[in-house]
Amino acid sequence: MLTVVLAESALEPIPKELWRHLLIRKYVQKRGKDPRFLLLDRSYHHAAMKTLGEAEKRGRPDIVHFSLLELLGSPLCKEGLLQIYVHTRVDSTISVDKETRLPRNYNRFLGLVEQLFELKQIPPKGLSLLTLTENTSFPKLMTKIEPDFIVALSRKGNAQTLEKTVSEFVEKKNPVAVVGGFPHGTLSENVTKLANEVISIDREMLETWTVVARIIYEYERQIGLPLKRLFDE
Repeated sequence: MLTVVLAESALEPIPKELWRHLLIRKYVQKRGKDPRFLLLDRSYHHAAMKTLGEAEKRGRPDIVHFSLLELLGSPLCKEGLLQIYVHTRVDSTISVDKETRLPRNYNRFLGLVEQLFELKQIPPKGLSLLTLTENTSFPKLMTKIEPDFIVALSRKGNAQTLEKTVSEFVEKKNPVAVVGGFPHGTLSENVTKLANEVISIDREMLETWTVVARIIYEYERQIGLPLKRLFDE
């Protein structure tokens, strides 16, 4: 079983300090929702975000959307061999059930996650596919997962091929791959200090969804999953 964590993800409600900004007020009025449950999105809120701390790492729900579509659509997930968590920069954690089928349309995805921030689980009754837990630091999430090996992927890590990286934890019982869910910058020390290894798999920055797709396929390849799915009855 492999666990993938999208860490410090750029997925958060509009911060309170922006509520009075004219652009945000117009956006709230247009959406007709409480700003506490509207997602910060650079596509709509770029001008208002200029005063935010670490603005370059924030307001990109699309990164989480694309990455989750890659993860949930993988054969590894279909075989029940993948756990997925989204950890946000505001210390909320989203647990994603393998049976979750996210909308392909980005605006529908935004609406779904906004509902999740309001109701804390989707669907609101019965078996939960998406569950949001607030005030969950990254170390607290790792305590919950109880990994026996953690690999964090970062541009500041040691250069190493993904093949070698996966070979080091493919035999582990509960390995965790940590990938930053933000557009710019690097994983914080709060995350990397918990990793057994911090590695860089390319000389250039790769998009988050590209990294998770490569991790998943390499893991599938090394456990023989492609051949199993093609030829085993």
